[in-house]
Amino acid sequence: MSRVAVITGAGSGIGRAAALSLGRRGYRLVLAGRRLAALEETVTLLDGRGTALSCPTDVTDAASVEALFESAVQRFGRVDLLFNNAGVSAPSAPIGEVAEGDWRNVIDVNLTGAFLVLQAAFRTMQRQTPRGGRIINNGSIAATTPRPNSVAYACSKHAILGLTKATSLEGREFDIACGQIDIGNAASTMGSSAAVGMLQANGTIMPEPLMSLGHVGEAVAYMDSLPLEANVQFLTVMATKMPFVGRG
Repeated sequence: MSRVAVITGAGSGIGRAAALSLGRRGYRLVLAGRRLAALEETVTLLDGRGTALSCPTDVTDAASVEALFESAVQRFGRVDLLFNNAGVSAPSAPIGEVAEGDWRNVIDVNLTGAFLVLQAAFRTMQRQTPRGGRIINNGSIAATTPRPNSVAYACSKHAILGLTKATSLEGREFDIACGQIDIGNAASTMGSSAAVGMLQANGTIMPEPLMSLGHVGEAVAYMDSLPLEANVQFLTVMATKMPFVGRG
């Protein structure tokens, strides 16, 4: 039987790219996101590759997240993979000018939302037969190396490192593997602004190279291609010529 994957943020960008890549491999997909129309567009793009269920979900609401996993199990019987991908950014601003609402929104979605989804997946994988599965958290290059004027996003993604490590440790007992993919300058709605110009650590603004979203989808598929006895703990996939190595 083909594997079952839950993907959050599946209505666009990186989540959609992962869905298309896994769909080509015959996965049964549970697509989660805020907008049903966007999820259905992803289903259309799958063009019959794989089987997909669209589930409008608010990752910041525990009841909505629980309903997502209940739907997945009801439809497909289990969950083998979670790509914990949903995330938002905030307007670029120096620390002294960050609005409290912007801070709270980023932390609510990128950290609390990621935790709620991961927790629900963990519980599902604990109790299913055969037990276990794989969780892949979407970190970011910002999980280790922030950009200027991005304190909320950087803090939220640094926290994903802790979420990944804690889950990797506690998952051993239940055959749950947890890894993290850190992505740099993918051509998504969120990432494409880099091509126009990004603020650098020295105060200059410089356009940066992008890479195709398809490469991210293929990287996610690779991480899940391994048996549960092996795990890609951390993987960085980035535009080759972006200013990351040596940044700042």
